[in-house]
Amino acid sequence: MGRPHRATPVVHFSAIGSTNAEGLARAEGPAPLWIVAERQTAGRGRRGRPWSSEPGNLYASLLLRDAGPRERLPELCFVSALALHDAVRAVTGIDPLRIALKWPNDVLVDGGKLAGILLEGTTTRDGATATVIGFGVNCAHAPSDTPYPAASLAAAGFPTAPAALLASLDEAMCGRLAQWNRGAGFADIVDAWSRRTPGIGRPVEVRMGDRMESGIFEALDATGAMLLRRADGSRQTISAGDVFPSALR
Repeated sequence: MGRPHRATPVVHFSAIGSTNAEGLARAEGPAPLWIVAERQTAGRGRRGRPWSSEPGNLYASLLLRDAGPRERLPELCFVSALALHDAVRAVTGIDPLRIALKWPNDVLVDGGKLAGILLEGTTTRDGATATVIGFGVNCAHAPSDTPYPAASLAAAGFPTAPAALLASLDEAMCGRLAQWNRGAGFADIVDAWSRRTPGIGRPVEVRMGDRMESGIFEALDATGAMLLRRADGSRQTISAGDVFPSALR
């Protein structure tokens, strides 16, 4: 029988600009540490996009120090997505066919985006790495003005208190971080991630800045990059982008 999970310390705010910004500001302090807010006034997603942060949803950032070799830290986006997938399933009991992962780190429920995950980092005064993993999860409500359809646990039939989801997420993150093992177990993370996405083998469009590529999402490579097979048979490796379903002509 394994040892019981020891909960990670939590700092709670009723309102804050951004839990990720607070995590970065605490990079020199104790870690691991959760920074949690009932509401954010300056929440942000990837590429600086604003993140809707009304009360009722989970806004939480996990501060880690020296989580792994610097070059392996981007892999934590896959670790985090898997952990959130685990946590939502554990706390809601949702049918696994209704929840999925979308590359690289989105969690979908009934095809709508349930959560955003933002990975940021800095270097401490002693040269160590500090990584902040921000989670914004639509527990009670979902925004309507999004480029990709959004979903919430409440609308899916699973009203969930943010505190309950955080407790489940904390345990799931500990488990997936142990599996990742500072990068040594990333192949297992990639395998687990791939088994939880319906996107592999299907046509997609990938937006990279002002450029769009389309093709078949063949697989993830050993680094977690997308392998895209174009219509002309050539293969492209994509490290970052926004993915949308596509009907190839």
